[in-house]
Amino acid sequence: MKRHFTLILSMALAAYPARADDAAKSGRVILGKYQQAVVTVKLAIKQSISMGGRDQKSDSKTETTGTVIDPSGLTVVSLATTDPSSAMKDTYTRAMAARGADMSQFKFESELTDVKIVLTDGTEIPAEVVLRDKDLDLAYLRPSDKPAKPLPFVDLTKDAKAQILDEVIVVNRLNQVANRVPAISIGRIEAIVDKPRTFYVLGQSMWGYALGSPVFSLDGKLVGILFLRSAKTQTDQSSGFMFSNLNVFGMMPIILPASDIVDGAKQALEAKSPVPEEKPATEEKAAPPSTKPK
Repeated sequence: MKRHFTLILSMALAAYPARADDAAKSGRVILGKYQQAVVTVKLAIKQSISMGGRDQKSDSKTETTGTVIDPSGLTVVSLATTDPSSAMKDTYTRAMAARGADMSQFKFESELTDVKIVLTDGTEIPAEVVLRDKDLDLAYLRPSDKPAKPLPFVDLTKDAKAQILDEVIVVNRLNQVANRVPAISIGRIEAIVDKPRTFYVLGQSMWGYALGSPVFSLDGKLVGILFLRSAKTQTDQSSGFMFSNLNVFGMMPIILPASDIVDGAKQALEAKSPVPEEKPATEEKAAPPSTKPK
């Protein structure tokens, strides 16, 4: 019995490196194919906060990761990254109101003043937001002028369905400190949520990966793109009050399936002008409701 157990254990350990090598090979193929479609997006933002008669204004510049989804240069980014403070504004307001604070004088405004898509060769393409979807945390960016040639892109129609504990490849682009080089990581699907809409959840060790990064199956099909999911009601803080834990703010990064991005992409391609931030997303109207139950 002991000999049999030792033999089985040895075979299992011998098979593990082979599986790891397969994932590494798949990751390198995916990186080679899609790294130019994963871009840096530079954002300039003006913000104004007013509360209790005190006003505070600031200008900031930031960078985020975007995924090019059409040869015209149409790119998706996390809506939250176009306005870093707004991701926590609603949750903060609810939390303070629950503690009895008067939030009637609280006012928060932001304006996205400049957007540039940075290609892998360093070329900066001026862009504009043509569609927003707050529920899905989606912002669609389109080059202000038609690119001289088609851009590498990720095809949303060639998608894959993931299963629990499937290995997936996340493709990211690092910040300026690391010369904006592409980076990849291997993770696993740890949860699948199917209501009110389907999305996938990676393990918390992967939560630091940039929003807007595409996620692929090992055979190179797009599973979805990383965006931010926000709670619609007061956050339960019973798990511990840690500001480093997004759960406390009722938020978590999720993989939004490609099928939920397609309809908005079609609208964004047809939009004739950029959409002002204070108006609903679209050319002039809100994005169509999802066909999935809410």
